[in-house]
Amino acid sequence: MILSQNGNISIITQEKATIIELVKKIHALYPKFKNNNIIVSLTTLTKISLSEIVEFLELSNMHRAAKQSFVIVSDKVNLDDVPDEIIVVPTLQEAYDIIEMEDMERDLGL
Repeated sequence: MILSQNGNISIITQEKATIIELVKKIHALYPKFKNNNIIVSLTTLTKISLSEIVEFLELSNMHRAAKQSFVIVSDKVNLDDVPDEIIVVPTLQEAYDIIEMEDMERDLGL
């Protein structure tokens, strides 16, 4: 797991561990970036199942309830199958765009 910072955005990049191990690590380190928007980049993984994406549901719901963005980047999953509660986009640029739009919505009180 590689953790980098870009302004108020924490970018978590997964390299080797399984999705379940990654979710556990994010839970353990959550206080470190709970006040930032989070991008989880899974672009280095060769195959991702829908059930693995759903592993992030609790984290996503908790983080979004705290008025922060939580976006997963992967082009290995069918976006039509992903539950609406989880935001998955195919590129890192789209993740930044989503966070920018959500920040504007929060500023407007939407």
